[in-house]
Amino acid sequence: IPSHTQFKEYYKNNCFQKDGKPFQYVSGSIHYSRIPHYYWKDRLLKMYMAGLNAVQIYVPWNFHEEKRGVYNFSGDRDLENFLDLANQTGLLVILRPGPYICAEWEMGGLPAWLLQKPNIVLRSADTDYLEAVNTWMAVLLPKMRRWLYTNGGNIISVQVENEYGSYYTCDYNYMRHLRTLFQFFLGDDTVLFTTDGNTDREMTCGTLEGMYATIDFGTDVNISQAFSRQRRFEPRGPLVNSEFYTGWLDHWGDQHAQVDTQKVSRMLGEMLSMGASVNMYMFEGGTNFGYWNGADHDNRFRSVVTSYDYNAPLSEAGDPTEKLLAIRDTISKFRDIPVGPMPPATPKMAYGFVTLTMVWAYYSILYYQDPALFTAYFTTRTQHTLLPGPSLIYSILYYQDPALFTYYGFMLYRTKLPRDLPEDTPLISPLNGVHDRAYVSVCGVGASGLLERDTTLVMNLTGKQGDQVDVLVENMGRVNFGSKINDFKGLLSNLILGKDVLTDWQIYPLDIDGAIASGWPQSGQRRSLPDPVRGPSDGPVFYQGTLTTNGLAWDTFLRLNEWTKGQVWINGVNLGRYWPKRGPQQTLYIPGPLLSPTQPNNITVLELERAPPHTRVLFMDRPQLNSTSGKTSQTTDRQT
Repeated sequence: IPSHTQFKEYYKNNCFQKDGKPFQYVSGSIHYSRIPHYYWKDRLLKMYMAGLNAVQIYVPWNFHEEKRGVYNFSGDRDLENFLDLANQTGLLVILRPGPYICAEWEMGGLPAWLLQKPNIVLRSADTDYLEAVNTWMAVLLPKMRRWLYTNGGNIISVQVENEYGSYYTCDYNYMRHLRTLFQFFLGDDTVLFTTDGNTDREMTCGTLEGMYATIDFGTDVNISQAFSRQRRFEPRGPLVNSEFYTGWLDHWGDQHAQVDTQKVSRMLGEMLSMGASVNMYMFEGGTNFGYWNGADHDNRFRSVVTSYDYNAPLSEAGDPTEKLLAIRDTISKFRDIPVGPMPPATPKMAYGFVTLTMVWAYYSILYYQDPALFTAYFTTRTQHTLLPGPSLIYSILYYQDPALFTYYGFMLYRTKLPRDLPEDTPLISPLNGVHDRAYVSVCGVGASGLLERDTTLVMNLTGKQGDQVDVLVENMGRVNFGSKINDFKGLLSNLILGKDVLTDWQIYPLDIDGAIASGWPQSGQRRSLPDPVRGPSDGPVFYQGTLTTNGLAWDTFLRLNEWTKGQVWINGVNLGRYWPKRGPQQTLYIPGPLLSPTQPNNITVLELERAPPHTRVLFMDRPQLNSTSGKTSQTTDRQT
């Protein structure tokens, strides 16, 4: 290997060696999947000017292979373009290709189609799982080989799996298989490593000979004790903190997490003075656009918010913060900082209020997808009742017609009342089978109530025999961490109404994103729709409006004050979920390049519960990510 393309662990001096010389990396995590590609160069330049010499990135498998066998590496998914931009900027890359990544990302980056085999054991030597992993890595890793530092590129090291020691399987045969797979595609000279949390159990189950063992921890631990733990598993070689937490994530209902800037900069300095290589997680978090947010399930299901700001040195919108400046000052004591000013924040604009108009009820999407849906052309019926477990969706719906399958967003279940219910009658999810949140209505009028996973398992209904009952089920993001990542969605078990088990369900996957991307609901108004299609102000209802920017296309933040919960699209692009009633996040980030400076910008809102009397939204020039007072201290009972 030419001397100018060497990178390896140098055990004699307990450091990395690059091109024959000792090397210490100062890195920051950035997720290309959470940042629109037109801002990649801006973010990378700011990281470089902060004094970093490397970036660390995940590759979310499901972001590139949403449907099995269909691969997407274009636009916001153009991984090689991102690597090239990092290389042009002067940044090395620490690659974390999974197959599992966690990252507060939907199902930890694993594709939902893996669950078509309901008994699959994820992150193990299960043959069905390994077959899928082998196929994916045979696509991904050959693309990465040319970018390895030993081949003249900028990837200096590659992580195998991710924090495997925190998973219950502890399957060494699985890790051996991955090690062999990575070596086969990347070569024996590639520095492979593992990352695990700061406990003996995690380091024991997550490490394996032939892959360099690193550790991760935040500002709430003793540095010497943490690195002593790494030393027990790697007696020689560089000290490495692969995830030094500059902030933390938010769940809906949390206070906005904050980690003290002075603690971050002080501990970073202590680690660098020890000669350790450090990656800061996150350096910029970005945004969980669309349905890409993950969730946790410890005592109950908790969905991650749309913003992945993470209280990081670069904000969700990529703006430099005081934390970034403090980190740059710390780094400058150990290595030369690039000469020149820090690139400024991107310009922001407060475009003001826009009034939205109620246009269609949620079920009108069925007619847009195919008018025959109103005559049950795509109807799927069970035998008599909902089948237990995930077999309802995965066996009946998928195997009847794969085209009907949907992995994200919303599914509509429809049946009829079996008898007259003149008084409130409980509708119960006795086995906690609503995953994750169900909006229930009778005769398509308003919202009779909701059922929510782990928290709201009963509501009341009234109506007449034969009345249509709609249950609109929202997937709030699959669990991304822990033993419950086999996270099936939809109705997974029977609903009981009084003394009756509801039967004869019709099931409709709703391709809302596809319809909106093709111009609905604006184009839908030109159709002749049957009555009643226009919906009430309560319940799942679509609203629309337009924003005129008068020649500007600057970043902005959308606030839906007094709206309850739902989803927003701008010019057909899904910005993500809003839930101001629960918080803490109050605004959705809109990158300027999504907006047209000359044409009206289409705004579509699906309000799932209740819109305010004045259906206005506000475009602001700054974010509001914390609706509650006080601060939440970082906790590191789990990693990312």
